[in-house]
Amino acid sequence: MKRVLLVEDNREVAGVLFDYFECLGMELDYADNGELGLQLALDNKFDIIILDLMLPRMDGLTVCNELRNRGNNTPVLMLTALDNRDDMLKGFEHGADDYLTKPFDLDILEARMNALIRRYQGAVASTVLTFDEIKIEQKTRKAYRQERLLALNPTTYTILELLCQKAPEIVSREEIAYKLWQEEEPNNDVLRSHIYQLRNQLDKPFDTPMLVTVPKVGFRLEAKA
Repeated sequence: MKRVLLVEDNREVAGVLFDYFECLGMELDYADNGELGLQLALDNKFDIIILDLMLPRMDGLTVCNELRNRGNNTPVLMLTALDNRDDMLKGFEHGADDYLTKPFDLDILEARMNALIRRYQGAVASTVLTFDEIKIEQKTRKAYRQERLLALNPTTYTILELLCQKAPEIVSREEIAYKLWQEEEPNNDVLRSHIYQLRNQLDKPFDTPMLVTVPKVGFRLEAKA
């Protein structure tokens, strides 16, 4: 049974989601403000967190950012009434994995949730991937460069894992998008934002970058010269 945390202050929206997901056999916990949502997320284990952007006491961006800072890597799907590119990108910058704007289709929400949960849980192997200075422990879903732990959310982890599996070959944008979203691929800004976040962790703290953009094709990992 999937366990879902819903953080949403609109009781009408929450009621609709409760009815829909309980019919699917999911177990839902609920918070109507950001502070309570953060506490529930930290104190319990969930398969996914559905997080509204505009919340009393603590907004969704702050909640998501605080979760990531405390090492919580549960997938976060952010809900927002703000159909704005900058607001969407801010969500990803604060650690969200996906987003939907209100009003949304319940079937699309379910599909996005299931894709995130599959990506997060995965077929967890007990192997270790390595490429040059990068080491990925697939069992714990932790990635390191020069033994430094990288603060990756489930999406950026999945991108790095795929790149490491194929390194030093090029991985196309289409292959990355399909790995992340299957048939529910969002626009290019979303993938671009996740690549930006991955670079901030993988390359920015180090002298030599490893994540290389291949124009009009995709990305690859390059060994340190």
